[in-house]
Amino acid sequence: MFDVVIRGGTVVDGTGGPGVPADVAVAEGLIAAVGDLAEGQATQVIDADGLVVCPGFVDPHTHYDAQLFWDPVASPSNLHGVTSVVMGNCGFTLAPLGDASDAAYLGAMMVQVEGMSPAALELGVDWQWRSFADYLGRLDGNVGVNVAAMVGHCALRRAVMKDDAVTREATDDELAEMQRLLGEALAAGGLGFSTTRSFTHTDGDGVPVPSRVASDDEVVALAGVCSEHPGTTLEWVSDGCLNGFSDEEVDLMAAMSLAARRSLNWNVLTVDSARPDAYRNQVSACERVAELGGRAVALTMPILVGMTMHFHSFCALYKLPDWEEVMALPGDEKKARLADPEVRRFLEGRAASPEAGVFSRLTGWGRYRIGETFSEENAGLEGRLVGDVARERGQRDFYTLLDIVVADDLRTVLWPGPTDDDPASWLMRQAVWDHEQVMIGGSDAGAHLDRMAGASYPTEWLADCLRGQGLASLEQAVAHMTDVPARYFGLVGRGRIAEGFHADLVVFDPNTIGADGLRLHNDLPGESPRLYARAEGIHKVFVNGVLAVNDGKATGALPGVVLRSGSHTETVPIPADA
Repeated sequence: MFDVVIRGGTVVDGTGGPGVPADVAVAEGLIAAVGDLAEGQATQVIDADGLVVCPGFVDPHTHYDAQLFWDPVASPSNLHGVTSVVMGNCGFTLAPLGDASDAAYLGAMMVQVEGMSPAALELGVDWQWRSFADYLGRLDGNVGVNVAAMVGHCALRRAVMKDDAVTREATDDELAEMQRLLGEALAAGGLGFSTTRSFTHTDGDGVPVPSRVASDDEVVALAGVCSEHPGTTLEWVSDGCLNGFSDEEVDLMAAMSLAARRSLNWNVLTVDSARPDAYRNQVSACERVAELGGRAVALTMPILVGMTMHFHSFCALYKLPDWEEVMALPGDEKKARLADPEVRRFLEGRAASPEAGVFSRLTGWGRYRIGETFSEENAGLEGRLVGDVARERGQRDFYTLLDIVVADDLRTVLWPGPTDDDPASWLMRQAVWDHEQVMIGGSDAGAHLDRMAGASYPTEWLADCLRGQGLASLEQAVAHMTDVPARYFGLVGRGRIAEGFHADLVVFDPNTIGADGLRLHNDLPGESPRLYARAEGIHKVFVNGVLAVNDGKATGALPGVVLRSGSHTETVPIPADA
């Protein structure tokens, strides 16, 4: 007798093969049978006529490390069919902790680098752990999706070196202690080692985060600890992930991969037809690592992630060349500078400079849509494009944007229209999706909650494949979001619909699958805001055979497991080992 039979749907099994009509039976959390099953063999029968049944989606890059303590179902990813998440990326984790001062430091760092709400962290996270094993133990039995957690370099460095973590390189003894702590964390089930070298990452005091101060030798030595623990992996982010890799960064990626005997993934490959050399540089970096015997895989998003911009508080605009000097000023002083014609000319010119790198995609000022406004001068502008307003006023797009922002005391909510939403860029993305060193992902779900919303990429991409641009088939898209990441991380028995695999399943309507418009919801602890889109067309989501989402709403069940390395994952050889 089966627990559940999903009858009459089109099964897209995750392998990339064509969808086929079939029933799927579930028993004791596993897929027990796939095919034409007889009536009367199940406790529960679900009619999936006209619907698609596929594996649960695997999100390879999230930051749910804190959110799971107040939102154990990892919303809204769960509503969009995600059944497994990888968190602890970019070198940022909440464990291990040496003492209470480390918790305060890491919390302030998360506010700065990942845009987490200070109120939500204060009210929603109790920090009652020290070791990484303790942290994972707090999640056991208390999560609605499957969770794999990387071990972050910044927490390791802070636990060992305290305030010196951001001022100097480690001594031999300090490095040995970091290696010991990392080994303990991996033995407890940490998925691998993550680090950052990116210029965008500063801590709560505005100085480079700890891992940015580490020597290359330290990074490679810590990566090497993974070689001693089965089923582990590597992740990093660096300047090159945004602005193109240097030869030194390519050599470091290769050294990390070879020391660990593991693959390394980095976030995020952006594709812009206006910057074809940057795209080629980043893809070729992965190919050069392979030539050196290692493996580096780029994450890339199959959609353009919705985001908001504000001039009153930190956002991606601060990272445009030489902008931070103005953007970091107190409000009245910032307003005065932004109204100055000389400052405007300078900022516009620097934003258009080659040094802007990937942030240049934010400079399509005329495509910015005006969201909420707060002044009489801006009455009637909500929902309009800045470019249309600029033409009416007979002035430059950028100057019009700043006029609007200054009139609102910098509070205007802006929705940027990216510069890379053109046919040539989409064709370049289509070409890169099947590259052997590229993987779909990079949502950052759980981070930057009031600024961006990448968690909806599975449903948005499926909608685009089925009813939009059609740059990938349904079967290809499903494979990219299920089997490909599951095989990359070595997740045992996940990512496919096949007998004996875990019953992580999504049942959706191909005619309506998609995501609703982005909205701000004040539903974090302390009523802090977050931006997200609701899922459409998702009928049911099963996690380990338990119904976790029903008709678009979470059921309240918490059937997820902590995916521990070596137990729930197996080692994936790099080319030199294969």
